[in-house]
Amino acid sequence: METKLDLAAYMSGSIRRIMAKAYKNVLTNPREAKFAYRMQRLFEKSEKRRRLVKEQEGLDVPPFLISSISTTCNLACKGCYARKNGINLPPAPSEGGGADVPEASFGGGLDGGQWRQIFEEAAEMGINFSLLAGGEPLMRKDLLEEIAEVKDMIFPVFTNGTLIGPAYLKFFDEHLNLVPIISLEGLEQETDQRRGRGVYRRAKESMAMLAQQKLFFGASITVTTENFAFVTSREFLDQLRDFGCKIVFYIEYVPLEEGTEHLAFGEADTLRMEQTLEQRREDYADIIFLSFPGDEKALGGCLASGRGFFHIGPDGRAEPCPFSPYSDSNVAKMGLRQALQSPLFQKIRAAKALGWEHTGGCTLYEHREEIEQLTNS
Repeated sequence: METKLDLAAYMSGSIRRIMAKAYKNVLTNPREAKFAYRMQRLFEKSEKRRRLVKEQEGLDVPPFLISSISTTCNLACKGCYARKNGINLPPAPSEGGGADVPEASFGGGLDGGQWRQIFEEAAEMGINFSLLAGGEPLMRKDLLEEIAEVKDMIFPVFTNGTLIGPAYLKFFDEHLNLVPIISLEGLEQETDQRRGRGVYRRAKESMAMLAQQKLFFGASITVTTENFAFVTSREFLDQLRDFGCKIVFYIEYVPLEEGTEHLAFGEADTLRMEQTLEQRREDYADIIFLSFPGDEKALGGCLASGRGFFHIGPDGRAEPCPFSPYSDSNVAKMGLRQALQSPLFQKIRAAKALGWEHTGGCTLYEHREEIEQLTNS
């Protein structure tokens, strides 16, 4: 008889293991180690908070969020899901080149106070993490300064790495709860082919500066059927280790651009990814590996729509996930508690959309027509 997965316990256990490994990885840096130890203790309290909300309010609280805080970017990467979904504005005239971005205000999104209020509520409910995306989050330093004051959460900041300079190094050094995650596609040829000439060189320089500052940082890799073998190879991972990366996110490619369907994982690719990552986790004890949405299979299926996380758009819209941009609620207007009870989220779960088998790629994107019907029903 198959045992029913206790998702809350499984995810809480996974977070504890990740934090324990992060703590072990920064023991040589007393300041980072002290911070990691404090967060370990905090996350134990957060787990109790989530259980308490469940007991008192009957509400399942996910341990993490994905938040797109910026509506603009200095690059125009091929196959960008944010641009396809209308989040990104056209690139700024400057291609970055490493200069720190002035504290400008861009239209089309929430202000810093609104984001801070959202994340303060999240921390009070026991939510541990919010991945910060965009657009390019580093183009909104004004927002990051407010978000950084929410000390009871960790914010991995997914950035193209071209805008890190002295001011941002100082900023990350002062706010250890913001963790730079630099996006790559492989080495120079692969990265520049998708992101633009010179981007890999600039990202590599940023990693060198972060390492010299002894800051905890990582890399995010968009993995496709074409680059899979290399970006999971020891050759590539040895280079990331040499750069100083302590965490690696593998983001499976979602074919939002017509004609790129061959780049998305199928069932056989997903199985190969699982087996390879299992081996790499043994090979590299000093690196944390996370796979999205690949790791969802071990968690009983898609984690979107509040089951394990949900996506907050730049204007506060609560969406199932970044690749499923449908919404019937707004976090900034109603708060997290009410957004988690979104009729759309409930319809998706009631329709057992979250139980669709993960055969490769994003489950909700594969069933986007059904999700759109649920949104309009």
